[in-house]
Amino acid sequence: MKVQICKNSVVVTREKGDPMFYGTQRAAGESRLLYHLRDWLNAHGHDFIKKPMWKDGHMVDEMQQYLRTRSPKSKGLHAMIYNSSWAIRGANDDWNKDGCVTLAMASLDD
Repeated sequence: MKVQICKNSVVVTREKGDPMFYGTQRAAGESRLLYHLRDWLNAHGHDFIKKPMWKDGHMVDEMQQYLRTRSPKSKGLHAMIYNSSWAIRGANDDWNKDGCVTLAMASLDD
């Protein structure tokens, strides 16, 4: 997995040997992709958790998930990372088809 962190997005590119992620019920494929990305980010000095967005008080569907920094005192990047097109297609669809997915990122420092 190759990850490029930009100002407002995170580009994740599949490399040889990376798994494919499947499952549409309860967004299972996207969930597994986000877990994989979370593990990669945490292994590279960040402190992210994956949660359903509605549990943090965001007014979205109960299936939308995202990564966010664990706490304001966490090391590394302070941001939330999510699929801005989740209602249209899962991030895992782009990952599986094109080998690359672009996720939206919003800073939590402001």
